[in-house]
Amino acid sequence: MIPIKYNVRSLFVRKANTLMTIVSIAFVVLVYVGVLALGAGLRVAFTASGDNSTVIVLRDGANSEMESYFPTETHRILASMPGVARGADGEPLASGETMTLQILERPDGTETNAVLRGVEDDAFALRPYIRITEGRRFVPGQTEIIVGDQLEGEAGGLELGSTIELGRFTFTVAGIFDSGGSSYGSEIWGNVQEFGDSFRRQNYYSSTRLMAESPAQVDALIEEIESSQQIDVAARGEPGYFEAQSNASSGVFLMLGNLIAVMMGFGACFAAANTMYAQVAARSKEIATLRVLGFRRRTILGVFVLEAAVLGLAAGALGALLALPLNNVSAGTTNFVTFSEIRFVLRTTPDVLGAGVLVATLTAVIGGFFPALSASRAPIATLLREG
Repeated sequence: MIPIKYNVRSLFVRKANTLMTIVSIAFVVLVYVGVLALGAGLRVAFTASGDNSTVIVLRDGANSEMESYFPTETHRILASMPGVARGADGEPLASGETMTLQILERPDGTETNAVLRGVEDDAFALRPYIRITEGRRFVPGQTEIIVGDQLEGEAGGLELGSTIELGRFTFTVAGIFDSGGSSYGSEIWGNVQEFGDSFRRQNYYSSTRLMAESPAQVDALIEEIESSQQIDVAARGEPGYFEAQSNASSGVFLMLGNLIAVMMGFGACFAAANTMYAQVAARSKEIATLRVLGFRRRTILGVFVLEAAVLGLAAGALGALLALPLNNVSAGTTNFVTFSEIRFVLRTTPDVLGAGVLVATLTAVIGGFFPALSASRAPIATLLREG
């Protein structure tokens, strides 16, 4: 076996060429990790939105709250179902909610689709991680709203104490809430009846959320709901509902990231191949000497593939280091299920960075394989003559 330190030392003999290759592959890693960090941030936002004890009920056949609607009588039947947890006041923990898209203008003149969520009082009990950080909760009957932390300042009239026209009414921003990193941070919340009156959409709900008596009772509650002859609805656990949205939205970034990796990696492979061919040409006498000393061709092949892998690891480490500042950077994209904008923060998690390093290593190894194969197969006389 040839010592590894020989491979590493040999790789950096031609420093300028090697450095340029490392930088080019590192740039691929930076872009790739950035796209994957978008997808990871989306997954975290959706995952934080679901509770293991909560059941969400939609109209049968609807894939999202935006597509769903049913009469208020259905909500009352759902709230009375056996297996629904009750609060300290003895009332069922159930929140009938509406979901409406509203086009808002950003300060720079562009527009965004914001979610207006009409909620009942129990909406806060069902989401204990929602905290008011500025101001207070809205008071029913006062045409007030609260704004998610990710949406604050993204559109005119969404600062504490400001007013904004939504439908027929003018609402006052009574508070800003911390969503706990969930997708609710991109929403505007108000009283369900006031939103219904403002948009002339009374006596219906988009969804009902029910708190089961325990996480173990969720499946039993879902079965009870879907077997009822009085209503025509579909129920599922809240984590599963948001997981479906996460897969639909983050899957786009995963596909885009892989496409970018292939396209940019193709060019980086040529850079790696150029570097490795230069290494082979500069060390032809060394290769011939190793062959004369009895080293097999597969050993020579392994030497140069290992050097390419070291090159890729160095480029991956540099790219991952450059991508670290992307963590917690705020971004926004479209929720491809509800077609509303969702704001979140990028997440350069260890698995995302690891994927970037893996792409860099594979890029360098693929680019270095053919020069390595050429070096291992070249006749000794040819190598001595080239040297």
